[in-house]
Amino acid sequence: MDPVQATAISGAVSSDLSMWSLFLQADIIVKAVMLTLVMASFWCWAIIFDKWLRLKSLVRRADHFEDSFWSGGSLEELYDRIGQRPQDPMSSVFVAAMREWRRSAVNGRADRAALRLSLPQRIDRVMSVTMEREMEQLQARMSFLASVGSTAPFIGLFGTVWGIMNAFHNIGMTKNTSLAVVAPGIAEALFATALGLVAAIPAVLAYNKLSGDIDRYSMRLEAFAGEFGAILSRQLEEKA
Repeated sequence: MDPVQATAISGAVSSDLSMWSLFLQADIIVKAVMLTLVMASFWCWAIIFDKWLRLKSLVRRADHFEDSFWSGGSLEELYDRIGQRPQDPMSSVFVAAMREWRRSAVNGRADRAALRLSLPQRIDRVMSVTMEREMEQLQARMSFLASVGSTAPFIGLFGTVWGIMNAFHNIGMTKNTSLAVVAPGIAEALFATALGLVAAIPAVLAYNKLSGDIDRYSMRLEAFAGEFGAILSRQLEEKA
């Protein structure tokens, strides 16, 4: 092959290997795989930023609430100040427990012994239900990150296998094994695998990091609920 021909083929190959050209030249199945992986990647990043910002906000609000809670002020005043619209899970647990405390204190004056026995269990149950509801909202869409992290490489691999099959089919049809014919098809096929890894790696890393942060926040809520339940039980014994 003379130098002019080699230069022409090299230019054709390099132009065919741009990402946009690879997508446009891809088979409809490979295009569907690429689009699916790109959309999954964008959605994963949206979930990652949303969860990261929300957890950061919840931790900051929990610090502020605990400062007010442990400041030595009246729990009744704190409850009245937070009102019926708590802004974070820890405040929601506190409000749910205080609401049950007030309701039971008003309705159970006639039977102090029964109130003393049943109220701590009801408060614990109310706080447990509230924590489960709040954590369920916080963990929403985390399963999508896990699914993308586990399936995206295989989806990309499917696109790669399909693309390589098409590449070999085209080689057989043209009976030409030159680099200018082989390279675009192989690059197109491998591009699907690359997109699968681009979607999967951040999803796995973010899922592990966010799951750890959510677990730590959940343990913080459980610790607060246990301490608050003990405080209410002591106050009930003092009143009895």
